[in-house]
Amino acid sequence: MNLAEQGYDVHLVEREKDLGGQALKLRETRKREQVRPYLEDLTMKVHDHPRIHLHTQSTIKEVGGFVGNFESTVSHADGNEVVVKHGVTIVATGAEAYKPSEYLYGDDPRVFLSLDLDKEITENGKRFNEAQTAVFIQCVGSREPERPYCSRVCCSHSMISALKLKALNPGMDVYILYRDDIRTYGQREDIYREARKKGVAFIRYSLEDKPRVEQENGKLKITVTDQMLQCQVEMEADILTLASAIVPSADNEVLSRLLKVPMNQEGFLLEAHVKLRPAEFATDGIYLAGLAHYPKPIGQSIAEAKAAAAKAGALLCHDTIVTQAVIAWVDEALCRGCSLCVELCPFGAIRIVDTENGRKAQVIDVACKGCGVCAATCYRHAIGINSFTDDQISSQVKAFLDQ
Repeated sequence: MNLAEQGYDVHLVEREKDLGGQALKLRETRKREQVRPYLEDLTMKVHDHPRIHLHTQSTIKEVGGFVGNFESTVSHADGNEVVVKHGVTIVATGAEAYKPSEYLYGDDPRVFLSLDLDKEITENGKRFNEAQTAVFIQCVGSREPERPYCSRVCCSHSMISALKLKALNPGMDVYILYRDDIRTYGQREDIYREARKKGVAFIRYSLEDKPRVEQENGKLKITVTDQMLQCQVEMEADILTLASAIVPSADNEVLSRLLKVPMNQEGFLLEAHVKLRPAEFATDGIYLAGLAHYPKPIGQSIAEAKAAAAKAGALLCHDTIVTQAVIAWVDEALCRGCSLCVELCPFGAIRIVDTENGRKAQVIDVACKGCGVCAATCYRHAIGINSFTDDQISSQVKAFLDQ
């Protein structure tokens, strides 16, 4: 929307039928702002904007080109394909909620994930008026050997949900089982304090001794070892909510390969530099926003999306692109067109072209970063780097040794 309002044509490729991603399941923010009205208004503006071309139930099949001259193949659900030429790319593929195999999730209808509880409260709030006990288990799938990272939003979200249940039924007992600490950082600490004042109880457990959930006499029996009291606590719950981890989208691996952008070890996409180049990849013209990057609150996702749009707009407003001086070059007399350099280039800055003298490697100047991987790889010594030729390096070494 930001780019379209600046006057640029935007092709929005959405994997699902409806726009909104995880925000479709979110009821309200930590500031008690309603998400659905904001989302409906934004979706309507996107559908009505003349410069936004919407591709729902679609995926990116192929990507080629470079900054200012990308060419992507969009595959629609009906099998049709559309080739889109564009100057920049913004990746905002989102993330997913981890589906646990423990705590009777999927086996008992009283066991919810955090966003599922939001939906149930919105659509069937009266169900909770008669409930006597609600239990939340934090860090389900997070901060474990398989997923060592913190999902950042779970603690705050559980506080908001606990307060909502208390508002629906003030007499309900609400327990939050947390591990190590409650991570309601910054201004979110106010939500934690409010929850304590409203009577929400907090029980600390350890990774080595997780809570146990069983069905007993039609009730959910939960047993947990309280690390503060050093004793076992048993409770019967009418509602059990699991604050499960946020895991990367399955599309990240495909996009990483197509766009030649890196992922971290958890599977989230990796920006160029968290301080110096936020919201952009090392490859020029490709930007990043939202949960595709790492777990974060909705406000931060919106801010990052606006940052990506601002950087994209700053690039699109120029008629030409100035390349850097230190880039690779190819000696066609030595090149045999083996394409080894093409496969190893981390920026997709080399392609094979047919010439009068056969297949030859060609450097895409605007995409090259002068990293030297191609020059180090070429067994024919057919690729060099400006300002780092063999003669220049030899002269520098000789000058140093002659001192």
